[in-house]
Amino acid sequence: MTSPGENLRINGDRLWESLMDMAKVGPGIAGGNNRQTLTDADKEGRALFQSWCEDAGLSMGVDKMGTMFMTRPGTDPEALPVYIGSHLDTQPTGGKYDGVLGVLAGLEVVRSMNDLGIRTKHPIVVTNWTNEEGARFAPAMLASGVFAGAIPMDHAYARQDPDGKSFGEELERIGWVGEEEVGARKMHAYFEYHIEQGPILEAEDRQIGVVTHCQGLWWLEFTLTGKEAHTGSTPMNMRVNAGLAMARIIEMVQEVAMAAQPGAVGGVGQVKFAPNSRNVLPAKAVFTVDIRSPDQQKLDGMRAEIEKRAAAICAEIGVGCAVEAIGHFDPVTFDPVLVGRVRSAAEKLGYSHMNIISGAGHDACWAAKVAPATMIMCPCVDGLSHNEAEDISLEWAASGCDVLFHAVLETAGIVD
Repeated sequence: MTSPGENLRINGDRLWESLMDMAKVGPGIAGGNNRQTLTDADKEGRALFQSWCEDAGLSMGVDKMGTMFMTRPGTDPEALPVYIGSHLDTQPTGGKYDGVLGVLAGLEVVRSMNDLGIRTKHPIVVTNWTNEEGARFAPAMLASGVFAGAIPMDHAYARQDPDGKSFGEELERIGWVGEEEVGARKMHAYFEYHIEQGPILEAEDRQIGVVTHCQGLWWLEFTLTGKEAHTGSTPMNMRVNAGLAMARIIEMVQEVAMAAQPGAVGGVGQVKFAPNSRNVLPAKAVFTVDIRSPDQQKLDGMRAEIEKRAAAICAEIGVGCAVEAIGHFDPVTFDPVLVGRVRSAAEKLGYSHMNIISGAGHDACWAAKVAPATMIMCPCVDGLSHNEAEDISLEWAASGCDVLFHAVLETAGIVD
């Protein structure tokens, strides 16, 4: 029987074919995907993934958040499973690899184990978490957050999309409300494989990112209230302009993030005006400030500074200001034993690697609250993600999956 010390490899061509087949579900308009959570496209993608898993001999469990757990049994019925997870949902203009790579790499690990006749002491569970992106229902990593006990399930069910449809209603509509209690499962370990979504690995010419930490995050939703008025006939000194206040706050967020360098980022990615007419000053501006840092003190300090200065900006021009934290998780330090196994696997396989901090949030951030967890990253072209032009190579995808394969086998324990 083979052992994790041997030079085992996954089937890179098969992994790539699965990625391309999944990309046909919920195609975008520019080569990527629009498979937002709990849409009909999400439903179709789930069914395809389920069929592949069942063909590989996996059994399915689904919890009340719709998260899919596909299990390959271990030889010890008392041993806790090793989980491999990520997500199949995408941004409205998402790429073919963000999240999907991690789910299908988990399936490829199982397929390769089947090909090689490998048995493990611990079961292997390949996981598709619901609503990782948070594009349709904020916050991001919603199902894994409920799993970790950080987000109440009734709060999650009540989240609404821009059309006023609730998460709970849409989950039921597509037929993916499971019977399992959320968070009832126990994990021996959790691995997540993901594209970097940044330019560092490609710039450093490294095949593998050994993820040691993940940045903490605050999403702060600002609602600014001014007064609707004609843009042509209202004197400048008599305007209560919510748009002007928003513009000054966006500039201020940039200043706060730059002052917190190194190791901090901040910006605004979503804006909504009302009434959103060309010749009407906005009565309301709603936008989300996204700030991140691996340093807890720096992260919380940025939030306090932004809220303080925003209140002053709005008061100066008579605009009302309300702030709601709609997404948050603290910085994460991944399990050093699992991080070491990832690094050792990369070295054993001869892949160039480096330590890296995840700039984006992932389901692994919540999984790390309930079990030992870590991540593996591969490069992406020009660091581009959350964009239909997102791209990786077959070789990059396969190299990271090889590392995942070896780290998982070492953790699950091969049985001779």
